[in-house]
Amino acid sequence: MALPFTCEKRPASGALGVVVTNAPLGSVAGSEMLAVGGNAVDAAVAALLTLTVVEPMMVGIAGGGIAHLRLADGRHVVIDALSVAGQGARPDMFTPVSDLPDAYMETEGRRNRVGPSAVAVPGNLRGWFLMQRRYGRLPWADVVEPAVRAATRGFAVSPYLHGAIREHEADLRADPEIARLLLPDGAPLAPGARLVMGDYAQSLRLIQAQGDAALHGGDLGRALADRLADGGHVTLADLKDAGAVERVPIFGSYRGHTIVGPPPPASSGVHIVQMLNMLEPFDLRGMGFGHPDTMDLMARAIALAFEDRRAASGDPDFVDVPVDRFTSKDYARRRLPHESRDTTHVTVADRDGIIVSATHTINGLWGACFMVPGTGIIPNNYMLNYDPRPGRALSVAPGKRVPTSMAPMMVLRNGRPLYALGLPGAVRIFPSAMQAIVNLIDHGMTLQQAVEAPRLWTEGHHLELEPAYAPQAEAMRARGHDVRLVKTIGGGMNAIGLVPDGMMTGAACWRADGTVMAQGGGLARPGIRFVI
Repeated sequence: MALPFTCEKRPASGALGVVVTNAPLGSVAGSEMLAVGGNAVDAAVAALLTLTVVEPMMVGIAGGGIAHLRLADGRHVVIDALSVAGQGARPDMFTPVSDLPDAYMETEGRRNRVGPSAVAVPGNLRGWFLMQRRYGRLPWADVVEPAVRAATRGFAVSPYLHGAIREHEADLRADPEIARLLLPDGAPLAPGARLVMGDYAQSLRLIQAQGDAALHGGDLGRALADRLADGGHVTLADLKDAGAVERVPIFGSYRGHTIVGPPPPASSGVHIVQMLNMLEPFDLRGMGFGHPDTMDLMARAIALAFEDRRAASGDPDFVDVPVDRFTSKDYARRRLPHESRDTTHVTVADRDGIIVSATHTINGLWGACFMVPGTGIIPNNYMLNYDPRPGRALSVAPGKRVPTSMAPMMVLRNGRPLYALGLPGAVRIFPSAMQAIVNLIDHGMTLQQAVEAPRLWTEGHHLELEPAYAPQAEAMRARGHDVRLVKTIGGGMNAIGLVPDGMMTGAACWRADGTVMAQGGGLARPGIRFVI
């Protein structure tokens, strides 16, 4: 089948382990852990901590996220490290400015987007420490070391990082602490410039010595709470009380495959299964990838899933999420469509059968757009994810976990893992992950093709199409869609494919600095020595 796009990157394969992240030094950190005897969990945590240095606009210790682990014994575990609203949060703490779809989440003074009032209680460091101590193999200090090294020695600013600074220059300039680092001499750091993060290196050394307590009650926590005291609602008590939660994932089926993803408060596992259930009765392979009828069907399935997400989604401690109904085949048949943006993701697999698919963030690009003095820490702006109106499923409430679309997914066949994948991109994440799964199962794409293929997205209002889909824009308009052409939908997808002989292949797409590192070869045959 001819495809309407050409892959820009190449995959890499190995039998000893594969690490895929959205920055080269992140992949190096993970690979280093595998090389010194660590497992996939060690590698994932080391990669994520290093990404807080080299991808500071995307992820940080003061953010939140979800990690999906498949352990060597076949068990699946989800580590929920999502942020929560502090005890001082209120349903009416923000004033919405519009009910129009494009501005629905916006509030007066952008208070849920920028500054201390936008910050929720972080969970990333809690989650990383929990999963590494419970399921990793190396000492905690070892997995922090690559991040310390990167922050201390510095690294070259990539064009991607430069662009992120330039695009948010006005907000970054408003905070002297972050401006001093990212806008020296009043201009964004140029591509190729060396960025040394000395304050953050010291923070990482505290974390290396004290674990997650450094932020959740220790000196780093006190510094964060002090910075948030003026205009924020997160206190040192909130930081001490924060906890990561181990959850049971969502399981679904699609054309003989098992689909595994995170449960609520993440909406992805539920609604990816729901969308696949809606698509299963249709011959997508026969319809063809990129055909307007296929695209129309996908768009309608996505829109229906968003309709249910708005009605009943969020923290299961606060909202009754009808998981069984949303994921049932019967409900999908009743809901059948009729024919006519900023996070980071890490995917790691090791030779022992452990797989990690982890999505973590500070939410928006550069989070709340300020830095805690003396620490190098950039807090999240997760309050932007709550509905700023009281009385809704996704409204603010004290202690409520943030709504998220993160989709660290795995696909199995006859109980064996075939694929692990995920990506950044806010509400564009889980529809994009679903499309990659369809690309693999229905359209028979290679892993590289599946992650690089063009995407579409809708919440039921306008329909976004990536550049390779542009030739179909008029056909989609003829089918009643309000089409908008965009550069990208979601962020860089990272994926690993696995085959029974033990070989693993990693793939990263063109939408980010995604880098694959695979390890082959191995130790010498037992008893062999070099002799002259």
